[in-house]
Amino acid sequence: MERTTRQKTAIQAAIESAQRPLSAQEILEQASLQVTQLGIATVYRNLKSLVLEEKVHVVTLPGENPRYESNAVANHHHHHFQCTTCQRVFDVHDCPGDLKRMAPQGFVVERHELTLYGRCADCNAAAGASVAGTAPHACASHHDPA
Repeated sequence: MERTTRQKTAIQAAIESAQRPLSAQEILEQASLQVTQLGIATVYRNLKSLVLEEKVHVVTLPGENPRYESNAVANHHHHHFQCTTCQRVFDVHDCPGDLKRMAPQGFVVERHELTLYGRCADCNAAAGASVAGTAPHACASHHDPA
């Protein structure tokens, strides 16, 4: 049986309170507010344990380091949004629905993952752009079903 330490508790609390997937570095920064002198190796060791205990889920985005979110969130079908400015990742709890029609004839879709990319509200406000003034993405090919 795995023992619960102050470090592990702080790491899990950081993930659960974030309301979005966090990188190991973001977890370190948040958990360090509760447990001083917490190191990145301790964070990774505890993340591995939390994943094995199925309390934390790994979120993988192409070309990115893994991020971690609470299994309470991960157990509900959702997608992600990554800010192209600050690189933070956020949960998107809406789904475009049945994507089976997009598969080639005779193929069977078993699952799907969708990641949206753009600026988060904080970065958009800092850039001085309004969400309404942002040009919509034009889907130029069938390979980019935005």
